[in-house]
Amino acid sequence: MSAIFYPVAPDAEAALAAPLGRAARERDAAAIAAGPVTFVSDAAGPAYEDLAAATAAFASLTDAPPEDRFCQLRQVVQGAPGRWPVLAPVQPTFADGSRWPKPGGGKLPTLWRLSVSYWRVQRAEEIAQQARAARRKAGAGAMGGDDLRAIARQPLRPIRPQQPLDIGLFEVRPPEAPDTLIPDE
Repeated sequence: MSAIFYPVAPDAEAALAAPLGRAARERDAAAIAAGPVTFVSDAAGPAYEDLAAATAAFASLTDAPPEDRFCQLRQVVQGAPGRWPVLAPVQPTFADGSRWPKPGGGKLPTLWRLSVSYWRVQRAEEIAQQARAARRKAGAGAMGGDDLRAIARQPLRPIRPQQPLDIGLFEVRPPEAPDTLIPDE
């Protein structure tokens, strides 16, 4: 069984067109990129209505030898920016020994996209602001997936310094050891 050599690139389009190199392991990819890398899968190229058209357009990438198979065709839900279609909810009923009715056949509109798996070179601007500040920003609804992933990867930071612990009604600090609490009954 041979390993898959994934491209090392800053984005999915560059992974297809001109990658920095190819690597099977993270340490090899980090050496090629001369910095930290993250393994991601992103959509690239145009979207197609049916599988046959997508297969014909990306045949050279999807029918590659096993060590070069870093692309895959996937069906994705077609949505407008900032708004995703949803199916109408189904009311539960109890008829003929079944709690839920049979599916009505409603399907969300889907398209076929090429999904590229690659080692993405991490950029300095991936260190974004805190989620709380980003959510209150004017263009928060149009935030992209890369921005959301960068925020999710950050450690939590406090808004203000932590306050000292509260001493309850039945606890007291002795004068000879102010760092300990003694229950007072």
